[in-house]
Parts: sequence; structure tokens; C-alpha cells
Amino acid sequence: MNRLKPSLVRQLFVLLLILFLLVLIFKEIVPYLSGVLGAITLHVILRKSMGKLVNRGWKPVVAASFLIFLSFVGILVPISLTVIMLTSKIGKAVANSEKVLQAVKNQINEAETYVGYDLSKGIDSARVANWLSNNLQSLGAGTFNAFIAIGIMYFMLYYMLIHRDELKKLVISYIPLGEDNLRTIGVEGDELVRSNALGIPLVAFFQGIVALIGYLIVSVPDPLFWFVITAIGAMIPFIGTAVGVVPVAILLFSQGMDWQAIFILIYGFVIVGITDNILRLYILNRLASVHPLITLFGVVVGVPLFGFIGLIFGPLLISLFLLILKIYKHEYGKTEDKI
Repeated sequence: MNRLKPSLVRQLFVLLLILFLLVLIFKEIVPYLSGVLGAITLHVILRKSMGKLVNRGWKPVVAASFLIFLSFVGILVPISLTVIMLTSKIGKAVANSEKVLQAVKNQINEAETYVGYDLSKGIDSARVANWLSNNLQSLGAGTFNAFIAIGIMYFMLYYMLIHRDELKKLVISYIPLGEDNLRTIGVEGDELVRSNALGIPLVAFFQGIVALIGYLIVSVPDPLFWFVITAIGAMIPFIGTAVGVVPVAILLFSQGMDWQAIFILIYGFVIVGITDNILRLYILNRLASVHPLITLFGVVVGVPLFGFIGLIFGPLLISLFLLILKIYKHEYGKTEDKI
């Protein structure tokens, strides 16, 4: 009977111990994982700027502090204001959800005379309202964890910018991969981060701007709110700006603004749709092409895991996971099959 070699037993024991400790660490760091991903993302974006400032004679501490300040003003403040606005609007919507649903049921009752079927019988407004209150507010939840994640993000980012060369050597020393695969991770990882963190939000932002112009033309109530909703929807494949355009059209129809509603539908699906194709051609193709399914599953995974910011970090996490699988296959998947 063959016995396992002592060296193999020791290796398996060490691997199991590593896996056990990794699960424990990951379990505790999940609420703050957005901070880790945020630090990596900002480091990729700001790394070249950091090098340019240092080459111009800036002290590393001053250059890193300046870039962190810019990222705070240019990224974190707008995101925070957006989350605050959405939380406020969602709170009001949840508070009045039963009234809104009752109004919808009244409209359905009027339509039943034409359809000849009891459409409103199965609608339980109280139950739907409870579902809304339990799920919609999750976008703005976790304020305390968010502050901790932001602190972790900027602490890591400062260290990564100041000690970028030492950190690179440290990471390479711990990753059990060949130099070619490490280089591939570096190059493709940078492209994925830039595409997910810059390309997708930029495309969504400009689509929201184009939609906002249409909202202003027909005097849509609260156009900035619908601009944010449209931009968020633009990040979600197969759904897109319809998240904002369709509710706006329904709102206009309900207020008797029929031609404005028709205009918004045509404008949203034609003009904004054309803008989407043009923007993706000139922005995403210059960075890296992200498959729509990766973005879709990233949103499904990212929003429950990270909240609002999961719209960006979810697709990034899926992309990095697929990259690691690709590297694993390249490193260990070489087999010689003999027929």
C-alpha cells in the first residue's frame, strides 16, 4: 500500500492552514473590501501622476498628499453627495410608497374596463411597500462601515504612492507565479481597472448629461435626480438608460404632458442610444473592452456586497477574478496529452 510522502503531507497541511487563515481574514474584511479595491483603483489611476510630480522635484509626501486631496474633492465628494441625494429620495419614496401604489392600482382599475380582466386583484400594496423599505434603502446603508472603508482606502493609497517600489517588490516576493505571468497581471490588471473605474463611469456620466438636456427641454420635475438615475442605469447592461427614461415618461404621462412624454421616449431610446454607441467606441475601446455579461454579473454581485459603489467595484472584482483564472490556466494548465 502506497503511503503519502511526509513532504506532501506537510505541503497539504500548510496549504490548508493558509486557506483557513485566508477565509478568516476575508470574512472580517468583506465589509471594508471596497476600501481595499478603492486604494488599488486610485493607485492605478494616480501612479503615473505621482511619478511625474516626483520627477519635477516634488517631495513624495507632498505629491502623495496633493493627489489624495484631488481624489477626495474630485471623486469622493461627488459620490457622497449622490449617495446622500439618493438616500433622501429613496426615503421619501418608501414613506409614500403605499400612496403611490394605491394610485397605480386606481389607474389599473380604469384600464380593466378595456382589458376585461381583474389586474389589480393580485397587487398587495402593503406587501410591496414593505419590500421597498427593506431593499431600496440598502443603497445608502452602512454609513459607519463606509467611513472605515474610506479610512482604509486612503491609508493604503498613501502607503502605495509613497513606497510604490518597495510594495511592488514585496508583492512579487509573496506571489508564487513566474515573471511573465506577473507582468501579464500588471498590464492587463491596469487595463481592467482603468476600464471599469474610468471607462464605464465616464460613458454613463456623458449619457446622463445627454439625457439631462432632454429633461431640461421638456421641463421634467427634479431633472438632476433623474440625471443621476439615468447615469446609474447606464452602467447596467441590457437595461441602460431606460431606468431613467421610462419612469420619466410615465411621470409626464400621469401629469397630462403627453407630447413631452413621447418626446422623452424617442429622445431617450434614439439620441441617448446613439450617444452610447459613440462613447463606447471612443472611450471603452481605447481602454479595455469589458464584456456586458461581466458588467451585469458584477453589478449583481457588487451592489449587495458594496452598496452603491458596487456598480464600479463589482465588475472590477469579476474582471480580476477572471484574470486570475486565466493566469492559473497559463501557469499550471499545460498538459501533454498522449493519444
